[in-house]
Amino acid sequence: MWGRQHGTVVGVVDVGSNTVRLLVTRGERTILTEREMLHLGADVERRGEISPEKLALVAELVGRYAADARAAGAVALEVLIASPGRQARNGEVLRELLSAASGAPTRILSAAEEGRLAFAGALAAGAPPARRPVAVVDVGGGSAQVVVGTRRDGPLWSRSIDIGAQRLTSRLLSADPPGRAAVWRARLEVERYLTHVAPPPVHAGFAVGGSARGLKRIVGGRLGEEELEDALAVLAVTSAAEVSKQYGMKLERAQTLTAGCAILAGLQRTLGTPLKVVRAGLREGVLAELTAETLAA
Repeated sequence: MWGRQHGTVVGVVDVGSNTVRLLVTRGERTILTEREMLHLGADVERRGEISPEKLALVAELVGRYAADARAAGAVALEVLIASPGRQARNGEVLRELLSAASGAPTRILSAAEEGRLAFAGALAAGAPPARRPVAVVDVGGGSAQVVVGTRRDGPLWSRSIDIGAQRLTSRLLSADPPGRAAVWRARLEVERYLTHVAPPPVHAGFAVGGSARGLKRIVGGRLGEEELEDALAVLAVTSAAEVSKQYGMKLERAQTLTAGCAILAGLQRTLGTPLKVVRAGLREGVLAELTAETLAA
C-alpha cells in the first residue's frame, strides 16, 4: 500500500453536493476526520447556484477544517470541490471563497478527475489483479462516476452521469418515505441518464462513497442485483428516521439513500457485475498524490 514507508502528514477537504469532509492521514493511518452536511447540491438543483447564505457557511467551515488540519500536523493540504463547482453558475465564486478561507490550493474537479481519483483510492484498498479490468463506481450527491481500468494501466474508460443522490432526492424522492411509485419513477430517471453508457466488460466492480457505505449497513458489502432490489424495497416504505435508527447511520444520509440506491442499481445492471463496497475512494486517491508530491519536493 502507498503509505507504509513514510510518516508524512497530509490533508484534504472534499466539498461535495451533500457533505464537506476533512481527512488528515499519515500513511495509511487516519489522524483526523471531520464531516458536516451542508446540502450545497440542493441549492444547485433548486436555484442553479449556491445561495449567499450557503457560500458563507461553507467558507467558514472550510476555513475551520484547514486550521484543524494544520493543527494536526498536515504539511500539505488541498481543497477539492466536486460537482457543486461544476454544476453551479457561481462555482468559480465558490472556489475563490474557499481558497481565501483555507489558504490552501483549491480546485474544481472535472468529472474525469473525480473518477480517476476515486479509481486510484478504491484500487489501493481493493487490491484487484494487476491486469484484470475492474470498474469503480462513485455515487455522489450531484453526479456519479464510473471508471474502468486496471491496477497496472490505470483508468482506460470513464463516464460521468449528471445525476446524484441529492439531486435525485430533490427531484423525485422528497416524500418520506418516498413510496414505491416514486422509486419506480426515480429508476426510470436513472435509466434515462444511462441510455448511452456502454462500459467495456469487467472482471469485478467496486463501489465507493456514502451511499454505498450506507447500503452496506442494510444488505452487506456485496451490492448485486438481488441485494440492491432488497434495499430499494425496504427504503421505499421506511421513513428516513427509522432507517437511521435501525441501521445506525446519520439521518442526513438516510434521507438521500433511496436515491443513491436507485443510481447504484442502474449502474450495477449496466456493468453486469456485483459491486464490492470499499471505504477508500476519492480522498484517499488525492492524499496518495499529495504524499508523493510532498516527498518528491
